[in-house]
Amino acid sequence: MQKMDGKSMDLTKENIEALKKLFPEVVTEGKIDFEKLKVILGENIEKSNERYEFTWNGKTAAMKLAQTPSMGTLRPDRESSKNWDSTDNLYIEGDNLEVLKLLQKSYFGKIKMIYIDPPYNTGNDFVYKDDFRDNIKNYKEITKQTTKANPETSGRYHTDWLNMMYPRLKLARNLLTEDGVIFISIDDNEVANLKKICDEIFGEENFIANIIWERSFSPVNLKKHFSINHDYIICYSKNIDLTICNGLKRTDEADNRYRNPDNDSRGPWMSDNLTVGPAIPEKVYEITTPSGRKVLPPNGYCWRLTKERFEEFLADNRIWFGEDGNNVPRIKRFLSEVKEGITPMTIWKYTDVGHSQEAKQKLKDLFDGKAYFDYPKSIELIKRLLVLYSNSDSLILDFFSGSATTAHAVMQLNAEDGGNRKFIMVQLPEPTPENSEAYKAGYKNICEIGKERIRRAGEKIKAETGKEDLDIGFKVFKLDESNIKTWDPDYDNLKATLEDMANNIKEGRTKEDVLFEIILKLGLELNVPIDEIKVNDKVIYNVGKGALIVCLEDDITEDILNEIPKHKSEFMETRVVFKDNAFKKDADKLNAVQNLKQHGILDVRSV
Repeated sequence: MQKMDGKSMDLTKENIEALKKLFPEVVTEGKIDFEKLKVILGENIEKSNERYEFTWNGKTAAMKLAQTPSMGTLRPDRESSKNWDSTDNLYIEGDNLEVLKLLQKSYFGKIKMIYIDPPYNTGNDFVYKDDFRDNIKNYKEITKQTTKANPETSGRYHTDWLNMMYPRLKLARNLLTEDGVIFISIDDNEVANLKKICDEIFGEENFIANIIWERSFSPVNLKKHFSINHDYIICYSKNIDLTICNGLKRTDEADNRYRNPDNDSRGPWMSDNLTVGPAIPEKVYEITTPSGRKVLPPNGYCWRLTKERFEEFLADNRIWFGEDGNNVPRIKRFLSEVKEGITPMTIWKYTDVGHSQEAKQKLKDLFDGKAYFDYPKSIELIKRLLVLYSNSDSLILDFFSGSATTAHAVMQLNAEDGGNRKFIMVQLPEPTPENSEAYKAGYKNICEIGKERIRRAGEKIKAETGKEDLDIGFKVFKLDESNIKTWDPDYDNLKATLEDMANNIKEGRTKEDVLFEIILKLGLELNVPIDEIKVNDKVIYNVGKGALIVCLEDDITEDILNEIPKHKSEFMETRVVFKDNAFKKDADKLNAVQNLKQHGILDVRSV
C-alpha cells in the first residue's frame, strides 16, 4: 500500500519527464546529462558570457521557489461559504504563492483566463517577502501584521517586487489552457519590469497587447508635471497561435455604416482603401475606371492586390469606382462576411468601460454607502476582458482578488449572456487597519469584504435579472498546514512521540479537512461531486463518481472492504485511500489490498 507524501505537484520532476519525452537519451537515473543535451542542440546554444537577459538580486531563488512543492493544504469552510452543495465557484483565503502550488495538480492547463491586479509597488503596497524554508509559517506571520509596505528607500524597491511576482506568474502560466490568456493591471512604477518578466515566462512571441485604461476623468491640478489618468493592462497568451479573440459585440452604429448603393445581392457593404504603403513593384500598375480614366496609386504606395488578384475582384463585383464610375477604386467589404465581433483597440475610454470613481460608487451602493477600497476596478472593464477571451463555460482565476470585482463581473456576464463561467478567487487575508471604516464595520480582513461583496452582488444581479438558475454561490477554502502529522520524533521523549503518532491526524482537524487534502494532492478539482455512503456507523466517501474512494475510519472492517468495489468507476481507474493506522497489523493491510485487487482496484494508498 503506497503512502501519500502530502506534497503538491513536483514541477521539477514534471519538467524532467517532459525533457525525457523529447530527448530520452539525456536523462540517466533521473538526472540530466547537460553535456549530451548540448551535443543534441548543436549550434542553438548561447556560449558567450555577454548576452541579452533580465536579472536582479534573488532571481535564481525566485525561480527555485516556484519549483518547490507545498506541504500545505486547503481546509473547507462551509460556514462562510454560500450554496456549498450546488456552487462551482471557489473563494480561497491564503498566500497566493502557496495556493497556486496547491492548485497545480488539480487545475494544470484548465484555466481559460487569468486576471490579476497585483500591488503596483507605489511604496505603500502590501509587498511581502516569501520564505523559502517554510512559507506557510511565514504566511501566518504576515496575516498578523496590519501593514508591510515596500518603501522606495528600502534599497530593494524593485527587487522585492520582482521576487514576489516572478514565481507567481511562473506558476500561473502552468494553469492556463493552451489557448488561455492572462491580463495584468499595472501602472508606470513597474510596467517596464513586468513586461520583461512576462516576456521571459510567457515568451515575447505570446505578447498580445498593452491596453491603456482611462481610469480617471478629472485632472489633479496639484501635480507638478502631468496628472496621470490611466493604468495599463498587459495581456499575454500561453500559445498565441491557438488563442482566439472573440472581438467586441457589434453595435448598430458600426453596422449602419454599411450601405448597398448598387443593390448587390450579397447585401450591405462599405468600401475600403485599395492602396497601401510602402510600394511593392509588382503591385504598382495602371487601372482604368469604367468612365475611361486611368489611375495609379500615389507615389510611394501600391495597390493591395496584384494585377491578377485585382482582375478576380473586379469580375466578382468587389471593386467600387463610385456611383459615376470615375473614382479611384476601392474594395467592397460586405457586412455578411465581416466576423461577428469588432477587433478591439488598445485605448479603452472610461465612457466605454467605466472608471475607478464609478467603480467606487458601485461598491458604496452595495455596502450601504461605504466603499472600503479606494481604487477598485470597474465591473465593465473586467467584463470586456471576459467577453474578448472567455467562452460560456470558461474557468476564470484571479489570485490578487482584492474587492472581488472579477467574481462580480463573471456573475454579471453570465446573467447577461446565459453563460456558465466559473471563478476561483484567491486573496491574502490582509488585516484591515483598526482605524479604518472596514474594521469598524466588522470586516477584520480583506477576504471578509470580498466574500460579502460576492454575496451581495449575486443577490442584486439575481433580483435585477430574474435569473433563478444563476450560480451566485462560492465554496470557501483556507490555506493551512497539512492535516497529517509529519514524522518528527522527539528523541528525549520517544514514548510520548510514539503515542502521539498513534493518530496521525492533527488535533482539531475533521474528516472533511483530510478528505479535501487527499482530493487536492491527488489532482481532483475542489468542486468534484462527493457522495457519502453509510456502512453501519461508518462512512465511505465516493468522490467523482468512483474516481476516488476514501474511508477515514479508525477501523477498516470487512463490510467496508466489501462495499467499496460496488462504487468503483466504470470509465477510469479507481483509487482508494485509507488512514495508515486504520490497520492494526501489516497482515490486515495486505489482506485489504488483495481483497480490492480481486475486484480490479489496484491503486490503494494511505495517509
